[in-house]
Amino acid sequence: MRASVLTVVFASLLIRNSWAEIPRTVDGKPDLNGHYDVATLTPVQRPEAFGDKLYLTRAEADKIAADEKAMFAVGATQLSPDRKAPPVGGDGSRGPAGNVGGYDGFWIDRGEDSFEIDGKIRTSIINNPANGRYPEMTAAGQSRKQKRYQRYRTNTGTAWWLELDGPGPYDNPESRSNSDRCLAGFGSTGGPPMLPTTYNNVKRIVQTPTHVMILIEMVHDARIIRLNSEHVSSDIRKWMGDSIGHWEGDTLVVDTTNFTDSPGLYFSTRNLHVVERFTRVDENTLNYSFTVDDPNTWTQPFSGEYPWPATDQPVYEYACHEANYAMGNTLRGARLLEAEAAAEKGEQ
Repeated sequence: MRASVLTVVFASLLIRNSWAEIPRTVDGKPDLNGHYDVATLTPVQRPEAFGDKLYLTRAEADKIAADEKAMFAVGATQLSPDRKAPPVGGDGSRGPAGNVGGYDGFWIDRGEDSFEIDGKIRTSIINNPANGRYPEMTAAGQSRKQKRYQRYRTNTGTAWWLELDGPGPYDNPESRSNSDRCLAGFGSTGGPPMLPTTYNNVKRIVQTPTHVMILIEMVHDARIIRLNSEHVSSDIRKWMGDSIGHWEGDTLVVDTTNFTDSPGLYFSTRNLHVVERFTRVDENTLNYSFTVDDPNTWTQPFSGEYPWPATDQPVYEYACHEANYAMGNTLRGARLLEAEAAAEKGEQ
């Protein structure tokens, strides 16, 4: 018995000591190379019901995972091929009869569990402010949000946008969102900050002494981070900003500015400033943390963190532009609704 205990303790020490030697690249920096699957059931924002509660119990996390599994089981139920067509505009449900064009469960991959940090299960990715939610928006930010939502509504089968002043949301491809146009992934999956999303959550890091590249599975984004460099001129703007990095001990710190007028992070502006930190915490995990500051949008900065577990899954090509018939059909449908509205107006 005593020998067995000593064997276990000795084996544990060997594992710990072997990890003490962080795998490093030829230039002596921690080796971040690899593929990572960041899918997680932990939301970016904490549900209001949890208040300032930072951690979940195992039972609470198991219930969240069970509810997710049950939801997909319902969604996987085979529908009758003889069912009637849904009503015009949908029936208001979350299923195929209510959200025409929405993804079914086959495409969704939000992970199977909530994540842990230091052995504790988090209630949200955002951990500052204490309530785990985005800070209060500025007056200017609220105004932009309201104007954007005015132009993105549920399909009602009518050309409702004709009642608005100014350009409509379906006038041309340029009036659609960057994700609709296949220019950037939705939900800030490419970032920065780089957040998990509905599916395609694999990232690939390729590290050299002078650059770090992060390939994002969603849409085709690739971030190029220049090490020990300076930001480009402020008149040069990029979809994912201008990222420069440096090492602070064994942590890669990435500073990003110079965004376009429409960064991936919803409602943020060209003045967005993001600082990210990548730290290898064990042989199979990176810890990713970030701080966001955009005084044009939020009344204070906010921060968050979550683990990036290693995976043997590759980054699959996301050829968003190929056969993107949805864009043409969206604009074509808008023209038909406008024609119907014009005809009805002429009859009255």
